[in-house]
Amino acid sequence: MQTVRVKKPAGSRQEEGEGEGEGENERVGEREGERVGNVVSVLSGSRKRRKGSRGNSILTRQDSSFWMFTVPALLIFLIIVQIPFFIGIFYSLTDWDGINSAPDYIGFANYRELVNDTRALGSLSFTLRFTAAVVVLSNVLGFSLALALTKGLPGTNAMRVIFFLPNIIGGLILGFLWRFVLIQGIQAIGKTTGWAFFQTPWLGDPTTGFWGSVVVFVWKTAGYLMIIYIAALLNIDKSLIEAADIDGAGKFQTLIKIKVPLLFPAFTVCLFLMLSWAMKLFDVIFALTNGAPYGSTEVFALNIYKEAFVYNNYGYGSAKAVVFFFFVAAITIVQVWATKRKEVQL
Repeated sequence: MQTVRVKKPAGSRQEEGEGEGEGENERVGEREGERVGNVVSVLSGSRKRRKGSRGNSILTRQDSSFWMFTVPALLIFLIIVQIPFFIGIFYSLTDWDGINSAPDYIGFANYRELVNDTRALGSLSFTLRFTAAVVVLSNVLGFSLALALTKGLPGTNAMRVIFFLPNIIGGLILGFLWRFVLIQGIQAIGKTTGWAFFQTPWLGDPTTGFWGSVVVFVWKTAGYLMIIYIAALLNIDKSLIEAADIDGAGKFQTLIKIKVPLLFPAFTVCLFLMLSWAMKLFDVIFALTNGAPYGSTEVFALNIYKEAFVYNNYGYGSAKAVVFFFFVAAITIVQVWATKRKEVQL
């Protein structure tokens, strides 16, 4: 049986060769595409790695900058505040006189003695009365000045500077200046005019000494509180005031119903500052009265100073300081908690 071979036409062979060539080209193109894709992926990966390494280097620099500026401050705070505080707690349990290198441990005897110390209790009583007076008067005066100096009147900026300047003066200098004014300046006016008001010994009587100390400290701190209240008043949305005016609210109603609730965060800050400043006050009273007459104007911080550095009872003075620290901390914490709670309610 013979096999019959069918010859394909020339056209068909040409088409078949073209088809094979096209298939080969497609395979070559696919291989080239894969090769190019691999190259692109490698390049993109290298870019990502470079970006990642650059980001990590930026974070590393930021971390190093953070610790470079934070660690020195922490060390200073630790050396100046924290370590002496714990050393003071240790000495409060001893009878150290500031000279003996090996003080005797006496436990809580200094704290028990403090309960019966009439001079310390008198100083604490004066401190509380003084604090109550200056907290109220300084905040009322500072808030009143802030209201007056946010009306857009001529000379407002100059008046703000003038009222703030007393806060810049150091406490000792301020105390000596007002000591001169209250003792010699006012008495000179009294001798000239013959008026009994100016002839009063402002620092020679317990009552006038108390109010003289209050006036000096209010004069120093009211300007600082004024700046805080001014910033809070200027931060109030003007549309609220305009809406109140359209509704026919008077100035007093706008103050009570709109401004005061919005100013409560400022009240929290100012109350905290005045409580802590007044309770810890030392330099102004030290220069102004030094506790005279007869310890009637002695604040508790001055009492601690005299106990340690005048009477050389360092252990007992340390016990007073520890108790006073927790006393002030408790009062300020309660104040912040109460006013913050009021902010939420409003």
